[in-house]
Amino acid sequence: MSTERVAPKTTVVVPTYNERENLPKLVELLAGLQVEGLGVLVVDDNSPDGTGDIADKLAIDGPIEVSVLHRTEKNGLGRAYVAGMTRALDEGADIVIQMDADLSHPTEVIPAMIDKLNTTDAAVVLGSRYVPGGAVAADWPWHRKALSAWANFYVNTILRLGVKDATAGFKAWHARTLRTIDVASVESNGYAFQVEMNYRTVKHGLTLAEVPITFEERSEGESKMSLSVQLESALVPWKLLLRKKKL
Repeated sequence: MSTERVAPKTTVVVPTYNERENLPKLVELLAGLQVEGLGVLVVDDNSPDGTGDIADKLAIDGPIEVSVLHRTEKNGLGRAYVAGMTRALDEGADIVIQMDADLSHPTEVIPAMIDKLNTTDAAVVLGSRYVPGGAVAADWPWHRKALSAWANFYVNTILRLGVKDATAGFKAWHARTLRTIDVASVESNGYAFQVEMNYRTVKHGLTLAEVPITFEERSEGESKMSLSVQLESALVPWKLLLRKKKL
């Protein structure tokens, strides 16, 4: 009888919209980690720049296992993540990592995030800009730094999540955590999606942990932050707090 250890299946879910320049670079960086059992699921929202075609090519001849979920409309970051995470769970992922395609999240921190998941009681590990050792991009203007810091203070004041970076978008999840919080039913979109996911985790009595990261400015393309996204992010904490039904 074989006692060989089987590595957990780790799926990195990467939503894309017009990221044809960044996606191949990200896949190369992930392959370079040489994490056993790690693959990439690209969720492309019908990018007009051909990102979906680039993703299909990477699925054929990329340096690591790549699969692609093509969506026919661009209806928000939250919806893309829900679709990708649901697919990852259906395909047997043990760990699901969410990260942006714009190279703002440091891939080299992923092994530490996975290790923290596997060696502590953490249900999810956040790549945090605001714990000791973390930092935001040096070239961020002061008003963007102030907005980010205020957003975290605002969310934590209302929801008391107990983490330094409540709006972080770089996370490693146990698959069982995503099932427990019923990720398929998450309603928020945009950056408010991150807050709702954290809130659901806390409401189920599960532990959020953080590891420090240095967040970099995107190297190619344009930011997806819009006024509607900012407004939703401001309203969602109150909606979550006042919601009657159990999450």
